[in-house]
Amino acid sequence: MGNILEIKNLSYKVEDKEILKHINLQVESGEYLTFVGPSGSGKSTLMRIVASMLTATSGDVIFDGMSIKDYEPIKYRQRVSYAFQQPTLFGKTVKDNLEFPFLVRNQEYDQKKAISALEMVNLDESYINKSVNDISGGEKQRIALLRNLLFRPEILITDEVTTGLDTENKEIVHQMLERFNKEDKMTILRVTHDESEIERAAKKITIKDGEII
Repeated sequence: MGNILEIKNLSYKVEDKEILKHINLQVESGEYLTFVGPSGSGKSTLMRIVASMLTATSGDVIFDGMSIKDYEPIKYRQRVSYAFQQPTLFGKTVKDNLEFPFLVRNQEYDQKKAISALEMVNLDESYINKSVNDISGGEKQRIALLRNLLFRPEILITDEVTTGLDTENKEIVHQMLERFNKEDKMTILRVTHDESEIERAAKKITIKDGEII
């Protein structure tokens, strides 16, 4: 299928501390990679660099044949989307969050599409008008993920997104991501410490002390 992403000799320093050291990695389009390793090993830092949220000290990230430095940041983040460990919902209602992806693309909000997305994660249309303060942590995480996925990115980065979720919510998230990977051929880069997720991972990349081992 060809490489959608290439990380070339990438390093990242904070003052004199090397967080990442000469990372090289090729990611094929449609792969589902799980990044594992001890806390503080550099996994999340690498994901933030790939998501264009941090800038590497040296080296480069090539996405779809071009350095990410040459992309317009908003356009890039529509194609390479990052889902955080702690879900943050903004505005007053769930609708405010599901409307946002349309607004940034200058498109008219499509409520049918939003409701269909909610149903995909076992939430019905009554959630559209619910206050963000009246939903559980697991529901917030699912809605935050949907905000990333209403318009399918080519690469989705998930950073510990199931931490703190109960078994049912974890399984809903797993099934949704596996469906997008298999049916839409979405490339997924997942960071996790969850042993059950690591066990079921098809392909693992281990990072330790800032290096791929």
